[in-house]
Amino acid sequence: MRNILLILLCALLTACAGTQSRNTDPINDPWEGYNRKIHAFNMGVDKYVLRPVATGYDKVTPDPIQRGIGNFFRNLSYPVTGLNQLLQGKFSEFGESTQRFVINTFFGLLGFVDIATLGDIPKHDEDFGQTLAGWGWDNSRYLVMPFFGPFTVRDLLGRSFYGYFHPISYAAREEGIYWPIPADIIQIRAALLPQDEAVLSSYDPYVFIRDAWLQRREYLIYDGVPPTPDYEAYLEE
Repeated sequence: MRNILLILLCALLTACAGTQSRNTDPINDPWEGYNRKIHAFNMGVDKYVLRPVATGYDKVTPDPIQRGIGNFFRNLSYPVTGLNQLLQGKFSEFGESTQRFVINTFFGLLGFVDIATLGDIPKHDEDFGQTLAGWGWDNSRYLVMPFFGPFTVRDLLGRSFYGYFHPISYAAREEGIYWPIPADIIQIRAALLPQDEAVLSSYDPYVFIRDAWLQRREYLIYDGVPPTPDYEAYLEE
């Protein structure tokens, strides 16, 4: 219920902010005015909190340990990926994901060592937003959330179901175990440190992040083979 109320509140806020859009992408980002304000807030949090912590973590933690921690958290995403593969009818991919999880969990020190990749078992990434897209929700407006960053309305709705199936969210909700959440966030932020220069040196960091995020989502939704743009239609327009 809290997740539903949050989504409704965001819808009301973004509807009120729609008239402030700078219209760099009126189709995908009609709420740009609101999104830019939240983006600026998130960048401030990143500058003064997340980036310094991630930088310190990166300096004191050897690369092999960082890779192991990253592997561990990725391995925990199996319940979400596996369920969404079943919901999308991707049974062959579900088998590969299950195989990866079993091998890495039991022979890779709970996933710290990615033995499955060494064995050429493909890695898949599925979530509820991708499932909704596969079920026909093709287009969805871009939306930036405080602290959580980029979404679309579709992906935010899909994210509301995430906590019921991901082990980290389940442990926090049911057992009161919260430490894996900041550990995961710090690991992800440290992995993104090499991208900071490209973002900060871009002409418009907001547009850079938005377009990169939307392109990545499209790549994931179409399993790495997004449809080719209809350039003839663009020329006719």
